[in-house]
Amino acid sequence: MCGVAGLFTGCTALAPCPPPPPVPPGAGGPPYPAAPADAPADGSPYGPAPYRSPFGDWYERVAARPPLRRTLVLPAGTAPFSPALAPVTGHPLVRALPAPARTRLLALHAHRYLDFTARLEHLVVNRTALGIAHGTLGVELPEEMRFDAYKLYCDEAWHALTAADLARQLRHATGVAAPETGAPAFLARLATVREAVGPRSAQLAELVFVVCSETLVSATLPAGAEDPLMPVALRDTLRDHARDEARHHAYFAAFLRLLWARLDARQRRTAGRLVPRAVAAFLGPDLPALRADLAAAGLRPGEAEQVLAETHPPHAVAAYGREAARPALRHFAELGALDDPYVREELAAHGLSWDGHVT
Repeated sequence: MCGVAGLFTGCTALAPCPPPPPVPPGAGGPPYPAAPADAPADGSPYGPAPYRSPFGDWYERVAARPPLRRTLVLPAGTAPFSPALAPVTGHPLVRALPAPARTRLLALHAHRYLDFTARLEHLVVNRTALGIAHGTLGVELPEEMRFDAYKLYCDEAWHALTAADLARQLRHATGVAAPETGAPAFLARLATVREAVGPRSAQLAELVFVVCSETLVSATLPAGAEDPLMPVALRDTLRDHARDEARHHAYFAAFLRLLWARLDARQRRTAGRLVPRAVAAFLGPDLPALRADLAAAGLRPGEAEQVLAETHPPHAVAAYGREAARPALRHFAELGALDDPYVREELAAHGLSWDGHVT
């Protein structure tokens, strides 16, 4: 597997950025009216609960942050990334490579992770944060939630800046430049999902993706933050990121409930069927990127294919996806989104499932 969710490799094409301006309600885009008739306003599963800001201590927390710059120091013999979070490095063919080649592979994995983080935050999550803050998504939201989107935007911009800075430091420390194989695969996958649902539901597809990504990553970042094999600067950055994402998880869970209450039955079915596609776009391993990195480390094409086949067998990829997806699926299950037989069919098609119990 590619490591815990959030420690991704990726390449291929970049999704369009910026996207077309959001269309106001009633002007041809995906309208989200005040609330459909079947959406009670008493906090029941299909209605929005009162918004409780998870950013109450945001100013104090930001003031208490460590110095802006995390400095990457790699003493002799220190790996630039944790081998435990780069499973291809444990394969016998990779272990047989000379030490410099293994170090290069780990540096490439670190570059992939940092690039994934920077682009996710800048090009996708903050695009939604801007829409919330400025009221351009066509969703009526509490004033406090819109104001909190400014804070969330600052957090995500911090994560992107830190990732970009560490990537520059990594290049200088190891002599290994970031791969020139394109943008992380999740961007191309998200673009494909948007295109598949058409312009009327493209914005909804991106909102579902952001909710899924923000509720998945907060549950998995701590694994890297506590890994003793990770360089200190990366480990501390992951810990900082995890603290922020715990609040972002709560924020987007609340946003989902408010959004859901404003969807009609057709839009709810569309959103539900988008969930497994969004999860797959976010969690899926990027085999072309791994293949390119293995080649850069010195493996022949046939050897690289053997490593990928034995470290990413379909049953293991599917099991990983099912487990990693649970935090996001739980929020949709609470809204009844996964009760729809068409949504369950879509889940099964992507190797996902839900047992019907919200835990």
